[in-house]
Amino acid sequence: MINGTELRDAMISGANNIAKYKTSVDELNIFPVPDGDTGTNMSMTMASAARELENAEGGAGEIAHKAASALLRGARGNSGVILSLLFRGFSKGIEGCSTISGTDLANALGMGVEAAYKAVMKPTEGTILTVSRVACEKGKAAAEIDDDPVYVWSAICKGAAEALEETPELLPVLKKAGVVDAGGKGLCHIFDGMMSVFKDHTIILNDAAAESNANLTADEFFRNAAAEFDQEIHFTYCTEFIVGRDPDCVKDPQDLRQYLEGIGDCVVVVDDEEIIKVHVHTEEPGNALQAALVFGQLLTVKIENMKEQHRKAAEANEAAKAKAAKKSLAPAEPTEEIGFVAVAAGDGLQTLFTDLGCTHVVSGGQTMNPSTNDILEAVRATPAKTVIVLPNNKNIIMAAEQTVPLIKDRKVIVLPTRTVPQGLSAMLAFDPDVSTEQNAVSMMEAAGNVQTGTITFAARDSEFGGHKIREGDILGLRNGKMELIEKDIVHTCSKLTRSMVNRSTSFITIIYGSDITEAQANDAYNRIKTKISSDIEVTLVNGGQPVYYFIVSVE
Repeated sequence: MINGTELRDAMISGANNIAKYKTSVDELNIFPVPDGDTGTNMSMTMASAARELENAEGGAGEIAHKAASALLRGARGNSGVILSLLFRGFSKGIEGCSTISGTDLANALGMGVEAAYKAVMKPTEGTILTVSRVACEKGKAAAEIDDDPVYVWSAICKGAAEALEETPELLPVLKKAGVVDAGGKGLCHIFDGMMSVFKDHTIILNDAAAESNANLTADEFFRNAAAEFDQEIHFTYCTEFIVGRDPDCVKDPQDLRQYLEGIGDCVVVVDDEEIIKVHVHTEEPGNALQAALVFGQLLTVKIENMKEQHRKAAEANEAAKAKAAKKSLAPAEPTEEIGFVAVAAGDGLQTLFTDLGCTHVVSGGQTMNPSTNDILEAVRATPAKTVIVLPNNKNIIMAAEQTVPLIKDRKVIVLPTRTVPQGLSAMLAFDPDVSTEQNAVSMMEAAGNVQTGTITFAARDSEFGGHKIREGDILGLRNGKMELIEKDIVHTCSKLTRSMVNRSTSFITIIYGSDITEAQANDAYNRIKTKISSDIEVTLVNGGQPVYYFIVSVE
């Protein structure tokens, strides 16, 4: 039987294991654009449970309930939401149990699988859903043979792994890319992490940091080694330099190390046959350089005033704390009839949604999926009896929908807006003189009439839609589908926008991001303006959004 302590440790072990492999899971994403990667979202979701369970005590049912609650609030992205639903159903399956058997494990997982399938409007086989379902089926079959929890969970892990290998056969796009489903792979890592506790009573450690250090360049490793000393500033100048070794010099670089230790601290000296690389904190950088010249010529030199850096960093930290405190959201009584919460990234876009009537704008979007709790906090801080939520990203809709059952003192309506232009159009369609139900319909109708163009970059090499894509290529997407693969940002924006225009087009809004200069934005505006009908109104907006160079709304 599995008790509460073992289940707690298993959940923590599962969280650590997905954290350990999150990068490799992220790399399974087949779409080349930057996105809220699956491994990262699943890892952050599981981490919310691990934090909650760190010092938790109680029976298995109580532990599962605490984990499920934390997972629900910490869920990020569609994969994170599905993961939270699996464990919420699991929690209900062992509610009130102090210990659980193998049969309990399989049946509880079955309730989670059922909940996950019900939550997805059009369940797709070949995904995390398939992996969880097959794992559960294998677990139930094993439980009929032997009720031992280790035997059953071993079958669950094996079933998940087998189902994962079959995902390319169920989803042609996976087979073409030569990968398995990312969400399913993440779930296997979580199950394997739990198995380590059930079988060997060993919590897998989160050595993601150690794993990342193994991939550091020599320069990055050198900096990290030096940074280990940087806890307290005793000397003013951080001095780094590289010496090209004189082949005729017979002196040992360790002599240089000994000298530097006499005039400073945090000394790191790394040498090979060709160079000596040095880091030292000292009040005498000139003397350090002079001593190094005995060994050869200086190739690079960098001297920084650490006390000044520390002062500026402290000021920035205090400013950040003040800004965070200012932005903290306190719950508000629902006194008004209706209020709005939107999700957007970039100061310009956030201001735009605020100007259109949104009480709160949650920071987030592509690559930065907010958690259910982030959205929940904004809803509770909106003083309205009915709060309409605009996720503005297809990977945030499910997380937003999880807030609905968590709010008891007001009504929450999630409009499934998939892009920022859809959200803006929906807000413009709001009519305060009609009912909430009528507004929900008319706002979504308005959102549906908008075409969205996005210009971004390829985050990885890929082959998609019969085209070879190289990391750094400029990509033009029309309503989420790849249309253009180019090299020039402004040209891509102009070409994509013109392809979206038809006879019924009345308005074009060009929203430029944080990586676009005003000159580039005006260039794009002028190119588009001169190539389309004079009857179409074109507006240029500084959205300040990351990831997307341009977001174009055509309606």
